[in-house]
Order: sequence, then structure tokens, then C-alpha cells
Amino acid sequence: MKGIIIYKGKYGATHQYADMLGSELHLPVVMIDHLEEKNLSQYDYIIIGSSVYEGQMQIKNWLRINLGSLLNKKLFFFIVCGTPADKTDEVNKIMKKNIPAEIRKPSTTFFLKGRMIKKNLSGWDRFMLKVGARLTKDLEQRKRMLTDFDEVKKENLIPLFLSVHTYNKGNLDIIINMERAI
Repeated sequence: MKGIIIYKGKYGATHQYADMLGSELHLPVVMIDHLEEKNLSQYDYIIIGSSVYEGQMQIKNWLRINLGSLLNKKLFFFIVCGTPADKTDEVNKIMKKNIPAEIRKPSTTFFLKGRMIKKNLSGWDRFMLKVGARLTKDLEQRKRMLTDFDEVKKENLIPLFLSVHTYNKGNLDIIINMERAI
């Protein structure tokens, strides 16, 4: 089976995850802006990564534009954001808002912990973060929104690796090498 990893991010965490995946799975990694739709036809499965800002996946518009090319592919999504994966309602809201229903249901989606270092954010993003935190009633969530974090770790990818492995029904070496790397 032939696969590719495509991604779009803003501050580097999504790119870092895409590179880790590409290295371990021996797949090409391409930023979405450098990919031509016609190239998708040669792949059996596509791993799609996107960061989320203000509830919007960076890849949202690209998914809608290229929907026809994605319909008959096995899709794996990895979504990098500050929303914890166990916040089911919020996670589902992000998926419904950003991934077209035609490809959302048959795909496999993973929410990965990302990174937020305030000093690295643009002035606008720092401003929006502060505004969002002020509008948040939940004090714990507000504190979490304003605290730097870097949770980009290879072990966060293990469920995705296992899912791709199961789909490919082979190459157990991928999983063994992944566990050794951690």
C-alpha cells in the first residue's frame, strides 16, 4: 500500500509530528501548499495533519476543495491543538466544523497534544489568546489557555502508528522501531 503524509500548521508542532511520522513510516511528507491534487491519485491512504486555531483547522478549506480526490482514499487525520482529546464534545465540534461529513465518518482521527509558547506567537495571536481567556468562565480552562506548554512527543503518535499498521496489515518492524525510539 502506498501512502503519503500531508500537513498544514502554523508554529511548527504539526510539521514536527509529520516529520516523525514520515521518518518512522518511511512515507513522503509534503506541506499542503506544495501538493498538487493530481498527485493524490497515486496513493492508497493519506495521513493528514492540521493544527487548530480558534476552532478552525488550518487545512479546512483544502479539504473542501479536494474532497473529490479524497473520497475513495483511506484517511487518517492527526489534529494538533490545545483541546485535550478527552474533551469529547469539543473534539467532536472541531471535527464536525472542519472535516466534511463525506470523509469524516470513514476516516480515523487522532487528537495530539501540541505546543503553545506565548513568546513565539504573533502579536495578533497573543492578543486573541488573552481575549479568549478573558471570555472563558471556567477558571481552570482560562489558566490552561494562558500557560505555555510543549507536549509534542513521539509517544503521542503510537495510536496513529498502530492504526496505520493495522490498515497496512504488515510491517511489524514499524511498531517495534517506534517502541525502541521512545
